[in-house]
Amino acid sequence: MATDNSNPSPDIPSGKMGSKLEPLMIKNVRVKDEFWAKRLQQVREVVIPYQWEVLNDRVPAAEPSHAIENFRIAAGRTEGAYYGWVFQDSDVAKWLEAVGYCLIRQADPELERLADSVIDLVVKAQQADGYLNTYFTVKEPGGRWTNLRDNHEMYCAGHMMEAAVAYYEATGKRKFLDAMCWLADHIDAAFGSEPGKKKGYPGHEEIELALVKLYQTTGEQRYLRLSRFFIDERGHEPHYYDLEAKERGDETSGRPYDKAYSQAHLPVREQTNAVGHAVRAMYLYSGMADMAAETNDETLVTACKRLWNNLTKRQMYITGGIGSAVQGEAFTFDYDLPNDTAYTETCAAIGLVFWAHRMLMLDVDHDYADVMERAFYNVVLSGISLGGREYFYVNPLEVWPEAC
Repeated sequence: MATDNSNPSPDIPSGKMGSKLEPLMIKNVRVKDEFWAKRLQQVREVVIPYQWEVLNDRVPAAEPSHAIENFRIAAGRTEGAYYGWVFQDSDVAKWLEAVGYCLIRQADPELERLADSVIDLVVKAQQADGYLNTYFTVKEPGGRWTNLRDNHEMYCAGHMMEAAVAYYEATGKRKFLDAMCWLADHIDAAFGSEPGKKKGYPGHEEIELALVKLYQTTGEQRYLRLSRFFIDERGHEPHYYDLEAKERGDETSGRPYDKAYSQAHLPVREQTNAVGHAVRAMYLYSGMADMAAETNDETLVTACKRLWNNLTKRQMYITGGIGSAVQGEAFTFDYDLPNDTAYTETCAAIGLVFWAHRMLMLDVDHDYADVMERAFYNVVLSGISLGGREYFYVNPLEVWPEAC
């Protein structure tokens, strides 16, 4: 399909919606070619079972996860202390989402039973008001929603919502989906523009696109409105991160927080360059594209195209890798693309594929498909070994083995 090339300047992209496409449902897609079919089979037969062992701390060579045990403790099934990062719950969510997508492709009663048992555990760990986060349930029960900037609560919630949608699409079972709707209802009751609600938004974006998926699955308009609130509120003054830091009493500690790190330095429609943590940026831009598609918001389309142009023309490696700096896993400045110190996190490339696909659905243009394919083959695929049990977090273009 032809695209509109009437825009005279590549640096000022048109904000027109273009010709929208509807994505295919995964259940209607069958992958049979020798290359990708083998990789998908490997995910089912090797990666998911191996990751289950990792999540349960049964791989001696792997760093302890404790992720499943954290849920057991939060659910009251065992006693103990929380272990891991503040975002450790997201590993369980991503495993469940992967299981959901595998079950969409092919029924597997044993795997489904295992996933059901994990879902039972997650639902048992959910609190009476719908809140779900094992870090704050077990380790810091008084710290809920006091530090959106750093604490990843909405990030973990978003991944759980995406997992619930995938599992519902695969099995038709509503238990997980209903629980995550309850979590979304809890967040909706706490955040928004209405009097008495917090006007905050996540430091690590993800929930924006997850809420759109939840809306598309359930038809509940409140989830779409909440996603829009998080997108629209971002970057406005007085800045929420400053307000919550003052409330915590730590606004003078250390150096000032760089709001660009979380893409919160400006309202999203005023942002011109891809900045900050690369994965966070990709999740935000994906959520913006989702919102533009759902609401026909041409101001978001314009912002997405402007950011796309800066990223792909000035801050992307020939491989499709993005985020050149190890410090902050972040973007730096135009054309700063060193070969040997390239960070180019695999997760950032996955996020770029998400965003590229959404932009292609918004505006049929080969540029989005080309970037999606480039990142997919060169950086996403390189993130996991041929054996399926080794992983590569960074993707430099030049390596001196003795120095690594």
